[in-house]
Amino acid sequence: MSTTHTITLNDGNRVPWLAFGTGTALYGKNATDSVRAAIDNGITHLDGAQLYNNEDTLGAGIKASGKSRSDLYIVTKLNKLDPGQTVKESLAISLKKLGVDYVDLFLIHNPLPAIKEGKLKEWWQGMEEAHNGGLAKSIGVSNFRVEDLKEILDGANVIPAVNQIELHPYVWKAAQPIMNLGREHGIVTASYGGQTPLVRAVGGPADRVISTIRERLERTRGKPVSSSQVLTKWILQKGAIVVTTTSKVSRIKEAIDTENVPDLTPEEIHALEAAGSLLHKRAYMAEVFGE
Repeated sequence: MSTTHTITLNDGNRVPWLAFGTGTALYGKNATDSVRAAIDNGITHLDGAQLYNNEDTLGAGIKASGKSRSDLYIVTKLNKLDPGQTVKESLAISLKKLGVDYVDLFLIHNPLPAIKEGKLKEWWQGMEEAHNGGLAKSIGVSNFRVEDLKEILDGANVIPAVNQIELHPYVWKAAQPIMNLGREHGIVTASYGGQTPLVRAVGGPADRVISTIRERLERTRGKPVSSSQVLTKWILQKGAIVVTTTSKVSRIKEAIDTENVPDLTPEEIHALEAAGSLLHKRAYMAEVFGE
């Protein structure tokens, strides 16, 4: 079993819809075995970051898998720049840790470090230089708000391919304007934290709706469907890339299997979003959004 569905970016590159993330549970930890397990079970899209402090073990997991570089889609993210350091120089350090010559996607992890220095545009110019130098096939951003996107779009030579943001029903109202602006420019949304309603907001207003949808999907499919798959399917139907992380092979297989789960109906999507609008719950990057 492996992921077959891909999403085409605005630069023509294609990205597998499901990514294995090395943050959250693996933050600052050795990711070698988890990454190899993900690859061995069919995930080819691997999402890392300088901030996670484990790019070297992400690289070790890739090497241990024996997979050809051309069969993998590797992502990392720029955390911050040392005084006098360029974006290209920072990415070159990451590439050495990862053991590869290029990444498929390179993102600015968080706009705040650049904003505090008044250098957001300058950082994006550095991203473009890394892209033009062949160190990253695609470039994009992460945790960018509408105003951050507008700032770099003004004068950009390369439009961001991706904006990776927290996405689930409890932040849907806040995410919509960001996704709408992205759509105007062909910027694909990548999602993280998609299981927040199930793991960080148990007992919330979406619980009953998720359960009802899950039961209907099981009847339609004639096979088990998990609550996690309901949320992942919702994200997929928004046209977004899904980044997930887990230490369990069974969860990896379950995530991949979401491709085979029937779609949510328009009425189910509306019900889930209506329930989500009753509670705002952001699990990550609250400081970016002033929360």
